[in-house]
Amino acid sequence: MNQFNVNKPFKKLVASSVALAVLTGLILPQSQATPAIAASGTKATSVLAKLAIKGRAPKTGYDRELFSDGWGDIGECDARNFILRRDLKSITWRDSPRCTVATGILNDPYTARKIYFVRGVKTSSAVQIDHVVAVSDAWQKGAQQLSYSKRYAFYNDPLNLLAVDGPANMQKSDSDAASWLPANKGYRCSYVSRQIAVKHKYKLWVTKAERDAMARVLKSCPNQLIPKG
Repeated sequence: MNQFNVNKPFKKLVASSVALAVLTGLILPQSQATPAIAASGTKATSVLAKLAIKGRAPKTGYDRELFSDGWGDIGECDARNFILRRDLKSITWRDSPRCTVATGILNDPYTARKIYFVRGVKTSSAVQIDHVVAVSDAWQKGAQQLSYSKRYAFYNDPLNLLAVDGPANMQKSDSDAASWLPANKGYRCSYVSRQIAVKHKYKLWVTKAERDAMARVLKSCPNQLIPKG
């Protein structure tokens, strides 16, 4: 997929949409935006040491619908729009009550780019919702043994979801930390700590190569805390 480029007319469209939303009362004030998940008081290195180390299980039988048949609901909204609401700024809405995000601005954690999101068939994919611990990676590292309700919770858990640059998400695919890390090096500590938190929460294991990759990242930030789940 080509990198998403924003031309001047497109920026004007976003700006005019935001202005209209302010006038009509359909913009979410920044002070009311859903906050990012707060840090816990536990170091990521301590939790990493508790994760089991095993090889990958076979991918046999894997299907995303064994986790969830699409996005589940969080409150009155689906998980995708809930995460867009949490992670985007200057949001406007397609409807009221405020659920379906129409436009917004993402400061992308994976690339450090600013992305102007506009909902539409040709534009929505510019911002995608990433499972920080990929779904098929989870399947091969313990999720096969979870109940459907646990897998459903994993799939729709805000702890494991981030609004990110679409092409970067496609590049990541189902990689773990041993084979893919965000291009934005300044976010790698947060990224790895979130993966560790998710794997600990759902009792998923890591491979040795994955554990070693996580440990290398955390060497530069030994006091990094895992986010609260």
